[in-house]
Amino acid sequence: MDDLKKQIKEVIVSSLQLEDVKPEDIVDSEPLFGTGLGLDSIDALELGVALKKKFGIKFSSESADNKKHFASVDALAEYITAEKASEKQ
Repeated sequence: MDDLKKQIKEVIVSSLQLEDVKPEDIVDSEPLFGTGLGLDSIDALELGVALKKKFGIKFSSESADNKKHFASVDALAEYITAEKASEKQ
């Protein structure tokens, strides 16, 4: 899972063009929005598209769980792992 978290951080930095942030600067449990990394709703859309391209997963625009999935790198890693597991079934 550590490799997955590293990949997620790399996607965050590259897709959002965060020039002043390195992947290793992002704390796994730190909030991505608000007081944490400070991302906004536009960033969430861009990040969702980038994660879909990288990992082949989808985020439903109607899902009330999206806020939970995008809460942190930890939460994204859990969601991606669960989605990949459900695809195999």
